[in-house]
This record gives sequence, C-alpha cells and structure tokens, in this order.
Amino acid sequence: SASLLGILQHPDGTVLKQLQPPPRGPREQEFYNKVYDSDCCDSVLLELREYLPKYFGVWSPPTAPNDTYLKLEDVTRKFNKPCIMDVKIGQKSYDPYASAEKIQQQVSKYPLMEEIGFLVLGMRVYHISSDSYETQNQHYGRSLTKETVKDGISKFFHNGYCLRKDAIAASIQKVEKILEWFEGQKQLNFYASSLLFVYEGSCQATTVRLSDVALAEKRGVPKGLLAGGDILEYNNNIHVINSTENGKIEASVSKGLSKFYALHKKAYSKRHHSQLSLKVESLEQGNMWKSSTCITQEHLNGNVIPQLEKVFCHMPAEIKESANVEVRMIDFAHVFPSNTKDEGYIYGLKNLITVLQNILDK
Repeated sequence: SASLLGILQHPDGTVLKQLQPPPRGPREQEFYNKVYDSDCCDSVLLELREYLPKYFGVWSPPTAPNDTYLKLEDVTRKFNKPCIMDVKIGQKSYDPYASAEKIQQQVSKYPLMEEIGFLVLGMRVYHISSDSYETQNQHYGRSLTKETVKDGISKFFHNGYCLRKDAIAASIQKVEKILEWFEGQKQLNFYASSLLFVYEGSCQATTVRLSDVALAEKRGVPKGLLAGGDILEYNNNIHVINSTENGKIEASVSKGLSKFYALHKKAYSKRHHSQLSLKVESLEQGNMWKSSTCITQEHLNGNVIPQLEKVFCHMPAEIKESANVEVRMIDFAHVFPSNTKDEGYIYGLKNLITVLQNILDK
C-alpha cells in the first residue's frame, strides 16, 4: 500500500504522508486540524471523522526539521492480505481557483471525469491461487470508459477464484454512509479527493470479539449464546463459533444467521449436518488457520470440498455484509469552504454506488 499511496508506513501503525508544496500541503494540514480540533463541537465535522483516517498531527524527522509529514492512521494495518483501491471522486478534479492551464491539464488527463464522476487511481488485489498481488497504476483507470468501467472496478473484487460479492456488498453500505453525510452538509466542497477501499484478501481467520451487544442484536443472535465470552471468528467469511465446552470448532454455511447461531441439537439434526456443516479439527488456541489444510474433507450437499475458497463465493447475504472492509476518504489538498452541497462529489458517489450494485447483481 505504501507504494500505491506514495506514503511511508511507520511501525507504530501510522503512515507518514509528506506535506505537498504550498498551497496544497498547508491546506490539507489545515483541513485535518479543523476536523480533529479537540474543541470541535460541530456535529457535521465530528461525524466526518468516522470516514477519515485518524489524524495524529504533523511530524518532522530530526535530521530534516523543514520536512513536514502528516501522521495518519494506517487503514490497511489490521488486514493480513489487504486489497486496496484508490478512487478519485467528483466531476471536476480541479478546484474553483485553478488556472486555465491547470484546468486544461486536469481535464485532458481524464476527459470522462465529468460524465462518470470518479476515476480509479490504482489498485492492488491479492490472488489466492498464485499467493501474489496484481497491481494496476493510474493508466489503468484512465483507460476505462463508460462501457468498461464496471468490468474495470469488478477486477478489484476478483481474487482469481471468484468475485468477492461479500466485499462489494459491504463497500456499498460504507459508501452509502458517506453519501448520507454529503447530502446533509453545505460547508465543505472536495476536489481531487479520493476514497480508499480496503478488504481482506486472505483466507486466514481474523478474530473479533462480539462484545458489542448492539451488533449481536442487529444480527439476530440469541442473547444467551454469547455468554462466556465466546469468540466469533470468521474465516473466508464463513462464520465460526469457537465452542468453549468441547473445544471443537464448527463452521456452518447455513441459509441464515439465526439458524447458524442456534448451535443446539435442533440445528444439528442429521439432516442439517450432512448438508450444512464443515467439521474442522480443533485448533490450539491462538493458532491461525493454515489455509484449507486443516479442513477434514466433509461432504457439503454430497460434494467433497477440498478448498474453502470454493465455499466462500456462495455465502448467505447476511454473512456477506459483515465482510472486513474499510472505505475512507483521503487526500484533502483541495477542500474549500462552501455554502452549497457538493453536487460533483455526490454525483460521483451515486454513480460509483450504481456501478458497484451492477457488479453485485451480475
């Protein structure tokens, strides 16, 4: 991600983005200072923080005190194999104060900006089959037309086995939240600003504590089930509950979460068992899944499934929505005060949502 974004990754979980020359650099710094001001009580800006990387002020290397860097949260850090896409949003990528030359230069870079409302600046996609990343630079996005932009973006969600519809669905939900924010504010306009998309490309288990009862209720989890601090793991977007009683782990690809969460005799009658569950060897605690090798070859609807990858393309929608996905706004060198809604950015977001939805419905 460091090369894609032109920023330095710091071991402390932040990234360092060098300040651009004036007026852009100072303008971006001023934007972050305004949004993250500890005295800020503007609800619009407070909500905006949810959609930005966290900001930790500026930093300069002791050897070069005149070099200034923004210190920002590394949004990719929690991922094992982060798949990353940077999409510039808006109909104009030049700001209202741009010279005629600058406007000409920006428009000629991608004449379709006005019509499409966004531009893919780069992507990095993990392919399971080859255990390697495929990257696309800025030329890739600029080659996309109205006809090919859908396929161009779907490439980001394809891992060599299947289209990650779970990640697309989760991405749509996140972009919709950002759109809602834009529909409700008239104080800032954004030019040449981007959305950073990140999803988990690996099949390795990530573990999340379901301490959040609100989440449990939203997903229709029977209340008593999470007592005892059970950990809900998801592996390849197959939800897994680590049952503390017997140390066994059972994964289920049932048709709905309510059915899935009811880990009692009724749900595991013989009829369900042969169709819906994959038995997994019990693992020592803290041990990550060694890809698909720890799956005992069980039958799913009568077919042996040697690879988890085959399964995670066909997950129930309820599980898909909870994919590990981040969508954050970045790049604020051209943010200006305004008294109107940011129609160009809104247009771009709506069209991007439409394109993502079309990929999902394919």
